Amino acid sequence: MATDQPKPVGDEPNDLSHVTHRRLIGILGILLPVLLYVIAGLRPTDELPRWGLLTSVSAYYYTGSVAIFVGVLFALSLFLFSYPGYKGVMADRLVGCLGGAAALGVGLFPTEAPESLSEPNWWSHWMGITHYVSAVLLFGSFILFSVWLFRKSSVPKRRDRPAEKRRRDDVSLICGLTMIVSVCWAVGASIADAPIFLPEAIAILAFATSWLVKGEAYQPVLNVIRRLSANGVEK
Repeated sequence: MATDQPKPVGDEPNDLSHVTHRRLIGILGILLPVLLYVIAGLRPTDELPRWGLLTSVSAYYYTGSVAIFVGVLFALSLFLFSYPGYKGVMADRLVGCLGGAAALGVGLFPTEAPESLSEPNWWSHWMGITHYVSAVLLFGSFILFSVWLFRKSSVPKRRDRPAEKRRRDDVSLICGLTMIVSVCWAVGASIADAPIFLPEAIAILAFATSWLVKGEAYQPVLNVIRRLSANGVEK
């Protein structure tokens, strides 16, 4: 249906920032925990339980799913570095570059090995510290996108924004708050020397959901439903 109201400039990405970019970032996040678990089970490590969860997502670096772990992080880094965001919004580029650099740090500098395994000869304690700092910065960038950048608009008052924009903003805020709680949970569990896989996985899924929603990944499904409904009415 046509409308005389122009779309807010602040909600319209530039030509390079199409929805596919956001959807790909979201898909990478959705797939990461699942692929790590499945590939590690299909390519088991003798010293580790075949289908048991490891203590952290990062621990899968030492399993048969190392290629997935590093590959997804490098792909995620590339997408974040190349994410242009909205025209004139420098914060999009800065936070994207921060996330891209942090993803490289997580992939290049592994955490310490699980108890039953040994780190490679080239591994040093500073790499583990770099890994943790990079992981915090990576999740920090995800939180900034969800809580702040994805909810920006050129329309100052929320009530004046389109209903769909408000719904996306609400989902982004929920995802951001979920990540904050999950990261705090992971930090507390890490201090208590408890497993952190679950809070990490929840935070990753929340990040992925926010990017998929911002990329309107649900639109193809809605379009199919609308077409089916229209065909049903015509008949």
